[in-house]
Amino acid sequence: MALLLALRAGLGTRPLCQAARRGPRPGGEELGRLPMDDLAPGPRRELLFGLSPCLLALRAARRRVARLLLQAGRAGLQGERAELLREAEARDIPVLRPRRQKLDALCGYQVHQGVCMEVSPLRPRPWTETMEADPGDVPQQLWLVLEGLQDPRNLGAVLRSAHFLGVDKIVTSRRNSCPLTPVVSKASAGAVEVMDVFSTDDLAGFLQARAQQGWLVAGTVRSPGPETAHTPERPVTNCLEFLWDQPTLLVLGNEGSGLSPEVQACCQVLLTILPGRPLPAGLESLNVSVAAGILLHSICSQRKMFPAHRERGQLLTEPPTHS
Repeated sequence: MALLLALRAGLGTRPLCQAARRGPRPGGEELGRLPMDDLAPGPRRELLFGLSPCLLALRAARRRVARLLLQAGRAGLQGERAELLREAEARDIPVLRPRRQKLDALCGYQVHQGVCMEVSPLRPRPWTETMEADPGDVPQQLWLVLEGLQDPRNLGAVLRSAHFLGVDKIVTSRRNSCPLTPVVSKASAGAVEVMDVFSTDDLAGFLQARAQQGWLVAGTVRSPGPETAHTPERPVTNCLEFLWDQPTLLVLGNEGSGLSPEVQACCQVLLTILPGRPLPAGLESLNVSVAAGILLHSICSQRKMFPAHRERGQLLTEPPTHS
């Protein structure tokens, strides 16, 4: 009898011992206290989706956030997801646990990574609010000007490259341009949540005013052909040969038609990316987001390095030392 009781006692405690060895699941307690919800839609809200866009939007605090939605069924919260939850709770933002099927449907079956937020829309600011330095004070200023970009994924990818490479400001044309939608935010990996994006109704007037203040207006065109309108006063230059020695506005045009004649007439120089081989008809140009990355890198790589950048450069070029 004593042996039987001992065996029963051992069987009863084994699962507890295994659970003790595993310890509590990370984030399990936090997930357990979040309410499930029917996700009744709120008025005038957008559904921001993706871990990085939601986290950067919370940190930037430019949007009003109605609710944070964390996918139910995950084993726990770690890293940035746990930080997202703590940030929301610190600001008294309701946090709910919808099932994946509901999140999928709410965001149109985009890749949401189990994280969505109901937020107010994000809109560009009027360009009159820009606080630029005098062109003579900082020669290497670079603004990216976008005319009529309509694909939200293109716009997001352009904004991500611009933020990564150090563009100072973004100015978009309000007419025929994609708004700053959640798809743009996701394609930019959340960069749009922290960038300065401005817009204007009169892009040609904006460019002319900046040119009178001493800015160089550099348009972009496909590789030179019979249809490229250039003159000795407005030459077409290989982007790799462009010398960035004054404050510059780099102007990119619509995905299909490029720069409008009105805007191209405002440009003092036209930059192009030369192909590496003869190309058949239909392949003479690049996707606008790819072209933006190449053009911006060719310009921004000329930036005079600050001390922190010099230290990074030394780490990349100096051979390792062995003790």
